[in-house]
Amino acid sequence: MANDNKTPHAAGEYDAEVRRVIPFYEEIQRETLDALHVIVPEPACWIDTGAGTGALVERALPRFPGTRFIVADPSEAMLEQARRRLGAAMAAGRVAILPALASDGLPGAEPRLRAQVVTALMCHHYLDAEARRVAVRACYEVLEPGGVLIAFENIEADSARGRELGLRRWRDFQLRQGRPLETVERHLTRFGSELKPIRLGEHLALLRETGFATVEVLWRAHMQAGFLAVK
Repeated sequence: MANDNKTPHAAGEYDAEVRRVIPFYEEIQRETLDALHVIVPEPACWIDTGAGTGALVERALPRFPGTRFIVADPSEAMLEQARRRLGAAMAAGRVAILPALASDGLPGAEPRLRAQVVTALMCHHYLDAEARRVAVRACYEVLEPGGVLIAFENIEADSARGRELGLRRWRDFQLRQGRPLETVERHLTRFGSELKPIRLGEHLALLRETGFATVEVLWRAHMQAGFLAVK
């Protein structure tokens, strides 16, 4: 694991490596932007938590020209990459980057955050059950009524055989991207250890229990899923 963030890649290498590890990385971002463009076409404020290097915000800026973006991530190294990527938008007042914090710190951030959109892509699966509940609650608290959370996560299979087949597909995907076998095998051991996936139904139940009025599966492929939740 990289020592400057929770992913297996150093922050400076993340953008080059992530597409070799996460199937449909581009599609995940595209599905997020497409859904929000229909549901909340002109949000005043959008918080991207677990934002990493700021890639999603960079893609969203031209599509949501009236929106101000807040970038949050627990890794200072990732935030430094985001500052380099989003410097012009920061200078124009369209992007603000918070001091390093995770989702659970959003309600206590200063100035007090209120948003119409929160995105949390591939970040809460590092959390155990209680920490995940706290993180989802924090996203809920900073949303205005009617606001939208979109979260993407690794998901656990519903059976042992399903898990075996899913991990086999993930292994094959990474090998096709040219990753060394030893590196791929080491990465797969993170599933269920550093990565703490939960089942699709558990995700939906958590969102409903948190208080979201509308909860739907937005997207699913491989051992990943996206969730849409409206406050």
